[in-house]
Amino acid sequence: MKLVIVCVAILLDRIIGDPRSLPHPVMWIGKLISFFEHRLNHGAARFVKGAVTAVLVVSITGFVVWLLIYLAGLVSIWFAAIIEIILIAIAIAQKSLKDAAMVVYEALKQGDMQEARTKLGWIVGRDTAHLEEPEIVRGVVETVSENTSDGITAPIFYALLFGATGVWVYKAINTLDSMIAYRNERYGEFGHFAAKLDDIANFIPSRITGLCILCLTKNEGPFTWKERLRYWLRDAKKHPSPNSGYLEAATALQLGIRLGGENTYQGKTSFRAYMGEPSVELKQEHILRSIQHLYSVTIFFTLLMGGLFYAISCTWS
Repeated sequence: MKLVIVCVAILLDRIIGDPRSLPHPVMWIGKLISFFEHRLNHGAARFVKGAVTAVLVVSITGFVVWLLIYLAGLVSIWFAAIIEIILIAIAIAQKSLKDAAMVVYEALKQGDMQEARTKLGWIVGRDTAHLEEPEIVRGVVETVSENTSDGITAPIFYALLFGATGVWVYKAINTLDSMIAYRNERYGEFGHFAAKLDDIANFIPSRITGLCILCLTKNEGPFTWKERLRYWLRDAKKHPSPNSGYLEAATALQLGIRLGGENTYQGKTSFRAYMGEPSVELKQEHILRSIQHLYSVTIFFTLLMGGLFYAISCTWS
């Protein structure tokens, strides 16, 4: 039953996505985080206060979602299933991630570099004003690759395990990470617990997703399976994130391109380790390839994890 609910939710997200006319629940989670951050992120013991904030946000989010499903279940089991499908679909970013990438692709296709730079700036934190086409493509491909786990397969993973409540507990953790897990004076201590919590939550899904990319998408590079596996394990560990490297390295190797390199943030340039071994230059078409990876991996990951969890549940019962 849970696998069916998740599959319907994935299909619903792919077709409809997130209606822009309706407020997204992540906005409410963000407001909750801001409420606690403004009141607690000062003075001494900021790490403890940040940990308290994370626990409260996650607990409140989980309880509200559980209560919604429980109340729906009092009406009927089918109504509860519909509510759960909607809640899971809203938590998955399959269509929104594809749409964000395609907006940049269409601008590049039309030769409108300024528009492409502007639209890329909507989905990445780096400065985009002076980027040329290969770097714009790199920014899109890296974003699609990384968020295939954060925005799609990780929510599916927790939906298969714990239903809509699990999905939104994960989304609360992910939102905490995106809002307060910065290594700067304001958030360094306060957001440290949230950052580690997000690393833990994404540890398993990111690696399984990266392996799915490496095993189950078309290999457009020159390397054998064993070589790609070796390069994947080598490059993934170079990434500043303990999880994102497993996605970006797999994508780079399957497409035969190189990701990583110099990025500029608010005028300051930093270098991110290279992922993959380049056999071709980055081109517009690689954006389309990364979206194909997104769709393929979503299907493979869901069937793989759904089958595995079902087999485990049958064994235990």
